[in-house]
Amino acid sequence: MSIRRQPLITGQIYHIYNRGVDKRDIFADKADIYRFIESIKEFNREDKINSLANLRKYKQYSQIGVKPLSGGINNKQLVEVIGYCFNPNHFHFILKQVSDNGISLFMKKILGGYTSYFNIRNSRSGSLFQGTFKSQIIIDQNYFNKLIGYVNKNYLVHSIPENKNDLVFSGDFEYENNKFNIISKKEGENILKIFGGINKFKKHCDEIVSIIREERGKKSLLEDEKLNVIIESLPDRG
Repeated sequence: MSIRRQPLITGQIYHIYNRGVDKRDIFADKADIYRFIESIKEFNREDKINSLANLRKYKQYSQIGVKPLSGGINNKQLVEVIGYCFNPNHFHFILKQVSDNGISLFMKKILGGYTSYFNIRNSRSGSLFQGTFKSQIIIDQNYFNKLIGYVNKNYLVHSIPENKNDLVFSGDFEYENNKFNIISKKEGENILKIFGGINKFKKHCDEIVSIIREERGKKSLLEDEKLNVIIESLPDRG
């Protein structure tokens, strides 16, 4: 397992990504996607949650005074989601850390919990993801503008088999319909405002994807060690 050289800084924005071990699929059907999404929404808090099953029981009985096993739910978020794409064998996030050690704790919760769920469901054991999640700090506005298009429409960068198209879930739908669910409503609305509205933002993201597909021949950028160099080399837009 690789060691993170620098701590992730609260208040900063990061590109977070990883793939299945041995390039294997991490989502087999829609039930897996929905379970991953539920983890993202429910584990984004400082309180420890022993399991989603326990949390569901708490929600069911909370009206009669039953407390969760953690002793109370602290709704303070760990991260704000700005962009994402879940493909059959890998995922991307753009996350803003809003609590100290928030991204590391958030990723530990969702990836650990999802791996346990996936292994039990598929009668397997061992790691599901390829080592520690990858992270890249985003401190330049031009780089962010390119990355937001790359991440939210990442499924268009790849040649995903037609029979696996239903295993894709991405942030472009939320932005293009101004209906924020996984993505932070505050961050999402602010980005649309910066770009001058939904149509201009969509055009920007489509152009980023088009350039990448043309220059890289539809190659999976996740497999390229120079991923961030490639994105930085794109023409400035937005």
